[in-house]
Amino acid sequence: KTELDAHLENLLARADSTKNWTEKIFRQTEVLLQPNPSARIEEFLFEKLDRKLPSRTTNGELLGQYMLEAANDFGPGSPYGSTLIKVGESQRRLGGAEREFMHTSAINFLTPLRNFLEGDWRTISKERRLLQNRRLDLDACKARLKKAKAAEAKAAAMPDFQETRPRNYVLSASASALWSEEVDKAEHELRVAQTEFDRQAEVTRLLLEGISSTHVHHLRCLHEFVEAQATYYAQCHQYMQDLQKQLGRFPNTFGVNTNTGAPASPSAAATLPVIPTPGGTGANSLEPDTLKIEEVQPPATGTRKAKVLYDYDAADTSELSLLADELITVYTVPGMDPDWLIGERGNQKGKVPVTYLELLS
Repeated sequence: KTELDAHLENLLARADSTKNWTEKIFRQTEVLLQPNPSARIEEFLFEKLDRKLPSRTTNGELLGQYMLEAANDFGPGSPYGSTLIKVGESQRRLGGAEREFMHTSAINFLTPLRNFLEGDWRTISKERRLLQNRRLDLDACKARLKKAKAAEAKAAAMPDFQETRPRNYVLSASASALWSEEVDKAEHELRVAQTEFDRQAEVTRLLLEGISSTHVHHLRCLHEFVEAQATYYAQCHQYMQDLQKQLGRFPNTFGVNTNTGAPASPSAAATLPVIPTPGGTGANSLEPDTLKIEEVQPPATGTRKAKVLYDYDAADTSELSLLADELITVYTVPGMDPDWLIGERGNQKGKVPVTYLELLS
């Protein structure tokens, strides 16, 4: 069996590794960009039919559409409806950013990987199969030449020179000449096969050495994919920050219903970190300048422990800054805005928003 040189064997192993990992990365990137297998099959069929894929609504855009329709049904002027409008518009923007990310990644990352698998790799595979066939032909020619030489040597070693049997001598000499011709023919075929094998090996070698260029190209595409992904996540972060600011400007709709005397649910208060309007609007609310924190004293009964859900930076000296997951003591004072409590931590004291707390006891 004809052996390939070590350099060519290394190139073949490197090419196989490149193909296998490129295929895995390509398939998993497809799953990342489009988790729905039915949608991926649809995209594959449209691509094979060379037809333009119809625009598909992203999940975020669909959720935003539902929220906006629900807001119109509930009343856009209601607290719930107006919040649905804000969140729905943010979801639509998130969906649009996702669509742009998918489109950019498909062009700059998936398409080059697909082109390699369906173009360059198919060419390499075709030339490798041809090289294998040339090697088989060369091995067959080597075996034929070996057989012809063995037969020629046998015929030359067993002539019959007895004068009483001249006929056998003539037959032996004729057989030796025939095998000599067969050897010449086999040597010629071997030279041709060796030439074709060497030529095909060189073609295959050049294609395999091009894998290095493929790696450089895929590296550039990978950078573009990371850039698109970073842009997408930055957009999502900005949209969510804007949404939180918008929600933070809303009046608190989860506060205590003072008409029924029922306490606010801790889970409801912790739904969103909505910063209530300082001072409130109720008749019993104290104005900020009338509440002197240093003069407030905790009641004999009614103090509670609370767990801080989110970080909070005090807006002024009357408020207490909070760190997520810390425990503080809270209580209320007569006439205080129900959206706020007095919080104490050691010798520090100040107003804290209810929506940032989970009341424990």
